[in-house]
Amino acid sequence: MNKIFLLICCLLLAGATKPTLLLAQRYEAGIDVKQYWISEKLDGVRAFWTGQQLLTRGGQVIAAPAWFVAKFPRQALDGELWLGRNQFAQTLSIVSKAQAVDAQWQQIRYHIFELPNAPGTFTERIQAMQALSAKHQSPYLQVIPQFRLANHAELMTKLTALEQQGAEGLMLHHQDAHYKTGRSSDLLKLKSYQDTEAEVIGYRPGKGKYQGMVGALVVKTPDGKTFAIGSGLTDALRQNPPPLGTVVTYRYNGFTNKGLPRFARFLRIRQPLE
Repeated sequence: MNKIFLLICCLLLAGATKPTLLLAQRYEAGIDVKQYWISEKLDGVRAFWTGQQLLTRGGQVIAAPAWFVAKFPRQALDGELWLGRNQFAQTLSIVSKAQAVDAQWQQIRYHIFELPNAPGTFTERIQAMQALSAKHQSPYLQVIPQFRLANHAELMTKLTALEQQGAEGLMLHHQDAHYKTGRSSDLLKLKSYQDTEAEVIGYRPGKGKYQGMVGALVVKTPDGKTFAIGSGLTDALRQNPPPLGTVVTYRYNGFTNKGLPRFARFLRIRQPLE
């Protein structure tokens, strides 16, 4: 029985292929904002729908319930499995389970923002996505709302307003862009902060109300710089911190004179599904 189980697992892993996706560059002031469609940047789990199954960016199969994808179209989609703002950890916990929990998946929605390999401009693909959503009428399939803004000032005002409501940022997609994969200036991401990753190499003990818990994570950047991140840690993470060697994502606002991230704040454990 164990041999059969292992064989099935190997076949499943072999069948999963890492999808080639369109990746965003960073927004820089100076572009003609009127030429772009704009949407909220969702802090969920990016998922590629092959027409038959959902895959992570790394190509692992996501164990979505059959009823969740029953009305999805039989063509490729690119989107985000999303629970809501500031709920990335909960979303990841739900979608990374090897066996889906129906009650949890009922809270998830698949928000699509691209039709891989579809013809036409992005404007035309938006219309095609909306038509697909209307045709298939799945309660779990939604198209991310796309809107227009006139200039950089309006863009930054919108960014501030959405971030104050808990949004992660904005995405800008050129209206005339034909579908391509890889990192492209056709797709831009905009956030008021920078974020990157570092490895947990130690802990600092908590003080005061955090006595007996972790006060901060000691982390090391890829270029060898070490510093502590205490801001942004939940009580649960302070009680049960990420193990040594875990890669975490943190946000920051520029650098100090010593080259260390300024105002570093823990965001999340790096998404292991990617």
